Amino acid sequence: MAFLTAKGVRIAGISAAVPSCTEDVRSLNTFLSLEEAEKFIASTGVVRKHVSKKLLSSDLCVAAADRLILDLGWERDSIDGLVVVTQSPDFFRPSNATLIQDRLGLSKECAALCISFGCSGWVYGLQSASGMLSNGLKRVLVCCGEGIQAYHPLDKSTYPLFGSAGTCTAIESCATNKPTHFHLATDGSGWHAIYMPDGGYRYPFSMDSLTLQEVEGGIKRTRLNTAMDGMDVFSFGISKPPKSIKALCDNFDINIADIDYLLLHQANLLLNAKIAKKVCVPPEKCPHNIEEFGNSSSGTLPLLMVTRLADKLRSEPLKFIGCAFGVGLSWGSVYFETDKPIISELVLVEDSYAAVYS
Repeated sequence: MAFLTAKGVRIAGISAAVPSCTEDVRSLNTFLSLEEAEKFIASTGVVRKHVSKKLLSSDLCVAAADRLILDLGWERDSIDGLVVVTQSPDFFRPSNATLIQDRLGLSKECAALCISFGCSGWVYGLQSASGMLSNGLKRVLVCCGEGIQAYHPLDKSTYPLFGSAGTCTAIESCATNKPTHFHLATDGSGWHAIYMPDGGYRYPFSMDSLTLQEVEGGIKRTRLNTAMDGMDVFSFGISKPPKSIKALCDNFDINIADIDYLLLHQANLLLNAKIAKKVCVPPEKCPHNIEEFGNSSSGTLPLLMVTRLADKLRSEPLKFIGCAFGVGLSWGSVYFETDKPIISELVLVEDSYAAVYS
């Protein structure tokens, strides 16, 4: 099994940025009636979310990182690593890591890496950045972000669930910090549970890719939009994450009763309640913000910390287990401790902030 440990690494700060514009689920044309919208809210927990058709993941990550760098007081030349996690890049080539390195004004000696992961991405990004620090780098930013562009507004199986967000987690070498422990796992046989049919090189774009199709039960999308099998994803979510959390605790001799908070990917409120119950964590230790931000893919865990735990994080040392899971299928858990990191105020981003490339 893929168990990893990072020593001498600390989280120095966390920030998050979301579009200033919000959508209330009850107001969406996605649903045929208010009753249908209310059933969706009851089953998922999503009430509203921040969205923008213009702001991309890179814009939101840059906004979050800019704020955090200022709040930390870090010189930009002192940042020698950048890990960017997204599945909604600006371009196929180059990667968002290179674009964000330039927009942030980081050194040209900065190592920049892009990871094409979705919901589990913060855990994988944190592990990758920790590996950089373990091998000699001093300061690394982990930027996770997704936009809303991959979801069709008439697809009620996806569009009401997802929101736009960009986050930045700043980590640095610190010899005295307690070890961070990871469990990572993958099941590529479930790739079809969440995927975009066209647009890659296996099934390139064609004019048929733009055709709006009714898939089932009033669900409409094109082949350039993300398709999701909700039942498959729910079954996966109820099974693998609790096993991952337990495996992490067993392998590293962690008493889950000693943690302060369990951070779960914000995919579905009822699902998360079941996961928490399976691993014997009480509801008061399992915060959520899905009702306000929806599912922001790889950004959910840092966004959750910024919006629900900022005061606690700033004022006292804390112990966490984070678990994130989704597209791939991919999942991972991480145990980490914090000691009063900088937590930036949530950044609200206007559409005018979107980059323009010439």
